[in-house]
Amino acid sequence: MFLNRQQTGLLLAKQLINLIEQNIPFNKADWFVLALPRGGLPIGLEIAMMLGCVLDVVASKKIGAPKQPELAIGAVTSDGVVVVDEKIKNYLQVSQEYLDEEIEFLVKKTKEQESTLRRLARINGDLNIRDKDVILVDDGVATGMTAIAAAKSLRNRGARQLIFATPVASREAYNVLCNEYDLVVALEIPTEFKAVGQFYKDFSQVEDLEVIRALTLAGNRQMVR
Repeated sequence: MFLNRQQTGLLLAKQLINLIEQNIPFNKADWFVLALPRGGLPIGLEIAMMLGCVLDVVASKKIGAPKQPELAIGAVTSDGVVVVDEKIKNYLQVSQEYLDEEIEFLVKKTKEQESTLRRLARINGDLNIRDKDVILVDDGVATGMTAIAAAKSLRNRGARQLIFATPVASREAYNVLCNEYDLVVALEIPTEFKAVGQFYKDFSQVEDLEVIRALTLAGNRQMVR
């Protein structure tokens, strides 16, 4: 069990440094750390600070099943990328009308979320990741749907190489993400997985002050404007 997100960020940062030193040419100006908000931000901060990279956010929200909002049948990003698990959709007989309404609503929500977080940290403009290497971070992965949508969004934006880093992932999600990312780094891949929070002693909500601290501390933002 992990103590908190900060601890997992330090552990992931050390593992990423080892992997990069052994296998990947590294120039910090060509690397960015992006976090899935809000849980990925404290972890992303530790990684970005240790690597000397810029930290930013990429919002991706799951599409919950009808009457089962915690069950992800897909995900969307702020730039309109949509992924849907067709097997679950068909099994639950989810209507296209329901999907269309949820997608429209969630794209709007992800845009608002990114805008709010950047406003809190006084960030202006979008991050240019074309031909750059990106490490995407989350605090845990159950189904992988939000991370898959984020990967497709980042590819569309021209990212050169994608690494996904997380403290814990279900075996199913890990296997799926390995097809979407050039490298997936997970500290734990347990055989039994109920919820991300079960692997943390402290899994409290990430508050505004922690968001501001993470996004303002990590990296020289002027270099990417």
